[in-house]
Amino acid sequence: MAESGRTDPIVGIDLGTTNSLVAFCDERGPRVLGGDDAIVPSAVRYGDGGVIVGRVALDEAPLHPRTTVTSVKRLMGRSIEDVRPDLGYLSYEVVEGPNRTTRVALPGGRTLSPEEISAEILGELKRRAEAELGTGVRRAVVTVPAYFDDAQRQATRHAGRIAGLEVVRIVNEPTAAALAYGIGTERASERNAEAQTVAVYDLGGGTFDVSILRLTPAQAHGTEFFQVLSTAGDTRLGGDDIDHALVAMLAGEIGVELGRDGDALGSLPLETRRALVSFARAVKHRLSEADEAPVEIALGEDRVYRRVVTRAELEAIVGPLVDRSIRACERAMRDAAKALKGEPIDRVILVGGSTRIPLVRERVGSFFGIEPYCALDPDRVVAMGAAVQASILAGTKKGSLLLDVIPLSLGVETVGGAVAKLIMRNSPVPARASERFSTSVDGQTNIRLHVLQGEREMAVDCRSLGTFELRGIPPMPAGIPKLLVTFLVDANGVLTVSAVEERSGKRAGLQIVPNHGLTEDEVERIERESLTHAKDDMQRHRVVDLVTNAKLDLKWIGERFERYGEKLADGERAGLVSAIETLRGFVERAEADWRSVDANAFYEAKNALDNASVRLQEIGIAESLRE
Repeated sequence: MAESGRTDPIVGIDLGTTNSLVAFCDERGPRVLGGDDAIVPSAVRYGDGGVIVGRVALDEAPLHPRTTVTSVKRLMGRSIEDVRPDLGYLSYEVVEGPNRTTRVALPGGRTLSPEEISAEILGELKRRAEAELGTGVRRAVVTVPAYFDDAQRQATRHAGRIAGLEVVRIVNEPTAAALAYGIGTERASERNAEAQTVAVYDLGGGTFDVSILRLTPAQAHGTEFFQVLSTAGDTRLGGDDIDHALVAMLAGEIGVELGRDGDALGSLPLETRRALVSFARAVKHRLSEADEAPVEIALGEDRVYRRVVTRAELEAIVGPLVDRSIRACERAMRDAAKALKGEPIDRVILVGGSTRIPLVRERVGSFFGIEPYCALDPDRVVAMGAAVQASILAGTKKGSLLLDVIPLSLGVETVGGAVAKLIMRNSPVPARASERFSTSVDGQTNIRLHVLQGEREMAVDCRSLGTFELRGIPPMPAGIPKLLVTFLVDANGVLTVSAVEERSGKRAGLQIVPNHGLTEDEVERIERESLTHAKDDMQRHRVVDLVTNAKLDLKWIGERFERYGEKLADGERAGLVSAIETLRGFVERAEADWRSVDANAFYEAKNALDNASVRLQEIGIAESLRE
């Protein structure tokens, strides 16, 4: 529902592993903002000159491997152990931070959380949206992989907050794609069609998701329904993994050329490693359209590595990864079987740049028994769907209802390390469930709750989301305390847990902070720092503009002073010379270090020169008329 009294726009953002986009939907429908330059590579470079986001950062990454961060989405809400398999392919350093978080370590000792880096990408998208829409943008719908767990969803919300955006809704990427597809079909010849069952196959840069949805046209019930029946996926399967496999092959062969054994990739300099990843991506893109891709890499000392990579070789590499995605499709179809009641899939929508690989399209079509639908741009469809959901929340688009699901089961650890599941996977959101527990030890005054996410039966095999304690319970015999635990999952898929000991009335509750996530205090600190940097950025921008304009004034006034200065009275001439020297001093100090300059004083000095030069301007105009 639209928020009463607010008229500021809500944009849709696809925060991707490889590329990110921002879109907006109004009465005319959804559109990606930015025109031909709409796709922003998810690359961030840190340097003395500030932060560079997007195409320039990506293109120059081989020149700045240690300070350019790519694929940061794979670090979001992850522990150092989670991301260890990726570390060998990254040109930047990843270290462990507080609470088992991952941090990017930059040269000079600075460390940044993935949320802070993602906030730079979101900030760039925010600026682009504001420039095109001509108004401030403070609210957004942001998409995430359907299989993102609670920690990753919270990390995404924190990134938005750091960027100065209120994330009003988190939407699963396949669901967003279906929303965009639904907008397309409601205007097409299928307007009067019956409900359709749609499979969305989303193979992006870093993650894979598949969702089975039922799309019910508005004509049937007055409200258009987008109901997710099931979802499955793999948060460690995407285009990056194909790139890594190609890099491993090339690095191994280069290692043989150089006479190196063992870990050929690990022995390569970071610059070479970064260049190899970019090169492998280019080869992959080429082989999506051609049967062969030539490779030529200078190794130094007049040695050159040459070979031709064929599409068959790429397919041999991609095959096992596609197999993993098909197994996820099988799980999604099994979970949706009861709702489908034997109905076939009417349409398969492809999402993500990696679905351009011919083998992927062939295998997906073979599994679902239907030719995949390719009319929607796989790079843009998620952002457009996010914009559709944003328009629903803003009240622009009416008569649509989105019913999404929880990707993974949620529960608590019980005695012996087992898991008691309170909310099962593929339950519709929002969801609420309660269950009663008791103590197993006499006289227990504290009860520790360990919250878990996953499908296994033992806690050690599930993902730990966090722990909290209910303290101050009166000592009672084992089994007597009655602990009511309630799980509440909101429309964003974010979990809140509460507990009450019913005999004593003792309560505890919190929005779960993952064991490997940022605490609320850390988010607030980073948010404060981002505001401080925002003020610095505005100050720097103002000083730069003042320098530019002051230089033009000094040039123009200086030229006229040389021609007509003798015609000024002594007092006027002295005042003008003083104003020129004062302003020139501000320019010189600002160019040496913008922080050393008081922008207000600089502005006053510029105004003082303008006022002091009025008489000179009058003389110049009069002399020009005489000439």
